[in-house]
Amino acid sequence: MRKLFALAAMAAMTTVAACGDSTLERAVVGGAIGCAAGEVLTDGRCVEGAVVGAGVGVITN
Repeated sequence: MRKLFALAAMAAMTTVAACGDSTLERAVVGGAIGCAAGEVLTDGRCVEGAVVGAGVGVITN
């Protein structure tokens, strides 16, 4: 059930991935997507996924 919830959250966050007018907004969205991906893909590694996702959100434009 936990993985299903995380997968649903990741799908929901992907729909707002293009949002973000500022670097901070892109970092927050990237961190949320990364956290969900870390939960689903690497079995409970939300923090690492959030760090990577936030980093990617910051460097992309």
